[in-house]
Amino acid sequence: MSSDATGSSNFVNGSPQSGHSKQGEQDTHSAHNGLDTVPQRFKFSSDPTMEDIRRLQAEFTDERDWNQFHQPRNLLLALVGEVGEVAELFQWKGEVAEGLPDWTEAEREHLSHELSDVLIYLLELAEKCHVDLPKAVLRKMALNRLKYPASKVHGSAKKYTEYQD
Repeated sequence: MSSDATGSSNFVNGSPQSGHSKQGEQDTHSAHNGLDTVPQRFKFSSDPTMEDIRRLQAEFTDERDWNQFHQPRNLLLALVGEVGEVAELFQWKGEVAEGLPDWTEAEREHLSHELSDVLIYLLELAEKCHVDLPKAVLRKMALNRLKYPASKVHGSAKKYTEYQD
């Protein structure tokens, strides 16, 4: 488990909980008026980094002599297949609440495996295409801020092409 500047974290049902809450309770912090509470945002652990995962997968692939099969097209198709497996887990469930409160531990674990497969293939595809994904994400987020200024889009799900200046 990791800790950060906000205190230690424990994991309950796959979600981080501060060391101050009882198992199963959601952490909250008081709003300015002291009456409202806002759920604390979920956080990823800081380890491993994307680079750590990329390196681990590269070692795994090298040990098995699989690079001959891990070309961009094949990795993309594998990635799409794994996304399909994630979609299958949500199929027929209707809307699912944040934190997956109605899911069993086995369902959560299965989801964590499938999402891990998606991330592994995504990072390996980025590696094979020589895309520095962390830097690309920062550039893309900067572009999104320009396309979706908060003052124009706040509370709306419209596409950027639908907004009037």
